[in-house]
Amino acid sequence: MTYEVQTYTLCGGWVNIWTDSLDDTLVTFATREEAQAELNDFLGELAYAVKVGHLDDFNPDDYRIEVTA
Repeated sequence: MTYEVQTYTLCGGWVNIWTDSLDDTLVTFATREEAQAELNDFLGELAYAVKVGHLDDFNPDDYRIEVTA
C-alpha cells in the first residue's frame, strides 16, 4: 500500500496533484504518517501565507490522505 495527498478540485473531485519539484512526477508516500507530515507542513505554509497577507484564505478540508492501489 502507498498513500497520497489528494486535493479537492471543482472539476475533478478528489485528485492527487502533488508533484515532485524536480521532475513533476506524482508523489506517493510509503506510510500514512509520512503523508500526514507532508500535509501538515503544507497546511502550515498556507496558514503562514494567510498570516502575512500573501493568501486570503484556504480550507484544510480541501486536502485528505488516501490509500492508493
